[in-house]
Amino acid sequence: MPSDKAGIIPRLRPRSAFPTQPVAPLNERPMSTALRPSACPGLLRIVPALDGGICRIKLNGGSISAAQAEAVASAAERFAGGVIEATNRANLQIRGIGSEQTALIDSLLAAGLGPRTAAGDDVRNLMLSPSAGIDRQMLLDTRPLAEQILTTLQSHERFHQLSAKFAVQLDGGEILAMLEHPHDLWLSAVEQEGECVLAFGLAGCPTQTPSGAVRLEDGHSLVIAVLELFLDLARPDQTRMRHLLAEYPVAGFVAQVAERVPLLSIVSGSRDTNSSVLHSRVLHIGAHPQRESGRVYVGATPPLGRLDPAMLRGAAQLARERGDGSLRFTPWQSLLLPAIHERDAAEVIHSLENLRLRCSADDALAHLIACTGSAGCGKGQSDTKGDALQLAALLQRHGQILNVHLSGCARSCAAAHITPVTLLAVSPGHYDLYFRDAAQPGFGALHARNLTIEAVATLLDARSRSPLDA
Repeated sequence: MPSDKAGIIPRLRPRSAFPTQPVAPLNERPMSTALRPSACPGLLRIVPALDGGICRIKLNGGSISAAQAEAVASAAERFAGGVIEATNRANLQIRGIGSEQTALIDSLLAAGLGPRTAAGDDVRNLMLSPSAGIDRQMLLDTRPLAEQILTTLQSHERFHQLSAKFAVQLDGGEILAMLEHPHDLWLSAVEQEGECVLAFGLAGCPTQTPSGAVRLEDGHSLVIAVLELFLDLARPDQTRMRHLLAEYPVAGFVAQVAERVPLLSIVSGSRDTNSSVLHSRVLHIGAHPQRESGRVYVGATPPLGRLDPAMLRGAAQLARERGDGSLRFTPWQSLLLPAIHERDAAEVIHSLENLRLRCSADDALAHLIACTGSAGCGKGQSDTKGDALQLAALLQRHGQILNVHLSGCARSCAAAHITPVTLLAVSPGHYDLYFRDAAQPGFGALHARNLTIEAVATLLDARSRSPLDA
C-alpha cells in the first residue's frame, strides 16, 4: 500500500476542534490515545514524506459516498499537493500536505470520514470484497457483520491497543475478492453440509487451510474472542498475529478460542486460489454484471493508483448521476461504480476514460503497480512511477499484458501480496527482477540483477514467447 515510514508529525489538537458525533464523540477522548507512536499515517496523524505530509482515510469496506469523494478531492486541492492515492487496502490517502493540517483534517471529519472515536482511527482495518452485497457468486452479504465489527473495533477501548497494522478480512465468497493479502485474522463464507458458515484462519489468507469455523451468528463473537485472546497472550513487541504464532502453537490458540466461542469442525479445503485470483485480476476493470438483473458495476484504474481532484470529482459525479451515489475502492488500487444500468455502461466507461482512468483489461498500465518511489520517499532507490509508465508503454508495444510490481525498496509498500513479476529498485532506473515462486520467500525467485527498464521489457517479452513458459 502506498505509504512512507520516515517518521511522525505530532498532531495534538484541542478537544473543541472535533465535531460532536452521536456515538462516543471524538471530543470525549484525549488525542494522545489516538496518536500512539506509529509510522502509519491515519486521518488524525499526518506522516511526513519527501513530498509533504500523508493523511490516510480509512473507508468502511472500501466504500465512499459521492459527496465524501468530493470532499476528499477538495481537501487535496486546497490543503495539499492535489495527489490522491488508492491504497492496496481499499483506502485513500492524500499526499503533499503542507502547514494546513488542521484545516484538512477538519474538512474530512465534517464529511463524516473520521472514526467514531479518536483512538479508534488506527484500528479500522477491516477489508471486504469490493463487490460485497452485489456479487453474483457471493454466499453472504458481509456488510451487516462488517458494520458490527467496525463498531466494536472503535468502541471497545481495549482494542485500541492493537497495532495500526493489525488487520481483519471478511470474505463472503465473492468471485471478486482479494485472497492473497495476508491478514491477522480472516473469515471466509463457505458451504458446509448445506449450511453457510464462516471458516477462519490466523496470520494468513482465505486460500490456506482454515483453523476452524463458526456459524454466521457467531462471527462477531469470534472476532472479539480472537482479538481479546491475542491481547492476553502477546508481548508488547508482538504486534502482529504472526509474531505471536511464531512462539505460541496455533492449535493451543484455537483451543482457547473454543472456550469462548462454539467452534465447528475444521472446514476441509479453502478458496480456489487460481480461479479467484485470475478472475479478480480482470473483474475489477470494465463493466461486469451484478447480482441485480440489468445492473453492472464499472471498474476503473487510475494510472498507478493515483488520482487528481478532477478524476475523483468526475467519478463522483458519474456515481451520483448513473449509479447509486457511491464509489468503492479496491485492493487493486482501482475503483468501482456500482448499480449502473447495463444500457449506460458504455457511456460511463467513455466518461471515465475521458477522465484519464483506465477501463480496459487490455491496457498494460492497468496491470502495473508502483510505490511512491524516490520522488516522494527517502527510501526509494528509483523513480518507480516514472519507470512504470515507461515499462507500460514498452509492454503495450510488445503486446504484453503482465501483472508487474515496481518497488523502490525491499519494504514492498505498494503490494501486500506477491505479484507474478516484481522489480526491486537497486539504483536510479535499475532493478533486480523476481518471478513469483511459491517455494521462495519474499518476492520469489531472483531471475536477473541490475536491469534497465528497456532490458526488463525485452526479457519479459522473450520469456512470454518462449515455448518453455507457454
